[in-house]
Amino acid sequence: MNCKVEKTKNANEVKLELTIEASKFDEAIKKVYFKSAKYFNIPGFRKGKAPMQIVEKYYGKEIFYEDAFNEIAGEALEEAVKENKIDVVSRPDIDVKQIEKGKDLIFEAVMQTKPEAELGKYKGIEIEKIEYNVSDEDIEHELGHMQEHNSRLITIEDKPVKKGNIVTIDFEGFVDGVAFEGGKAENHELEIGSNTFIPGFEDQIIGMKIDEEKDINVKFPEEYFSKELAGKDATFKVKVHEIKKKELPKLDDEFAKDVSEFDTLKELKEDIKAKQEKQNEERAKYETQDAVIKKLCENVKVEIPSGMIETETENMLKDMEQRLSYQGLKLDQYLQMMGKTQDEMKKEYEPQAVEAIKSRLALEAVIKAEKIEVTDKEIEEKIKEMAKNYGKENDEEFIKNENVRNYIKQGLESEKAIDFLVKNAKVK
Repeated sequence: MNCKVEKTKNANEVKLELTIEASKFDEAIKKVYFKSAKYFNIPGFRKGKAPMQIVEKYYGKEIFYEDAFNEIAGEALEEAVKENKIDVVSRPDIDVKQIEKGKDLIFEAVMQTKPEAELGKYKGIEIEKIEYNVSDEDIEHELGHMQEHNSRLITIEDKPVKKGNIVTIDFEGFVDGVAFEGGKAENHELEIGSNTFIPGFEDQIIGMKIDEEKDINVKFPEEYFSKELAGKDATFKVKVHEIKKKELPKLDDEFAKDVSEFDTLKELKEDIKAKQEKQNEERAKYETQDAVIKKLCENVKVEIPSGMIETETENMLKDMEQRLSYQGLKLDQYLQMMGKTQDEMKKEYEPQAVEAIKSRLALEAVIKAEKIEVTDKEIEEKIKEMAKNYGKENDEEFIKNENVRNYIKQGLESEKAIDFLVKNAKVK
């Protein structure tokens, strides 16, 4: 195989001209023929038994060209990219120059390459000091959560519904007198004041009594996910079956003993404070790092190829798809609910994608400028930690995987670069 590499007129773009020997292309044609022979039905031959030259004569000699090209071109291009140490960030734009049996296969591939960021000021970046203190209100708020978690429900028989009560209701919704899909439920539990229903629905249940039935009139929000219901007036027929209220435990030493390993409420409060202080330190640390990276990017010059943005938005869409799957939703269902296409969603992601790419390129430039390195020992320790977290301690293939090692190496280098920037920042 022969490969010529040249820069195009566009920044961060190269053109590779690859020539693959005729013998290799002919071998690929034979390989494709043997793979697909069973599909050819030619008069005078049993299905799949016609010789290659007969198939070519019957269908035309070009019948195998496309599959033969696909058989060898991808591997050849990958090898050329590796040999020439080209950092590709886009899919190749292929132009076939010569494709014929008995002749060399010649094709061009135009690809975008990873740009280098030109650093501006990166030492002594000025940022505001970020600090979070734990207040008495924060501690009381956490204690309130613990009370809620350990509350018990008491049935109310003789009083009407009030805010904060938990009611069990039947309901059915109608628009223009017609029941709509998903608008009916029986024995549904609802906390009044939780704002989980359409605005105005919960407020109108206040004052109702057990076994009382009532028509509740509401209006769906204009931005409601279902276009058929958005902005429409609706009537819900509601019946109350049960009313309950939460009884919160008293905040005292007994409460502390019940919900924690501490004997007194004072000790529990001190523990809550210590944990919140640690959380605040971590929050301040990450926000400081984020502020430094944002300032760094303001001083960086870089032209980001469209291929990098395309790949980043695709990855973001895949992440969303995975998150939705945890909620039992498919991406297509979500997009339908939002009234958007995948392309529209990717377009919305673009500013975020550009910011993420610019941050990575800027950090890579800092790593290069400061000659930041990671030792084999650091990589090994991180791999062991990662393997343990994923339950792969005994998975040799995972532990020795070169892609995993490179991923960890890049991550550790970025961490060191961020630490360097923060240590050299001017905090006001």
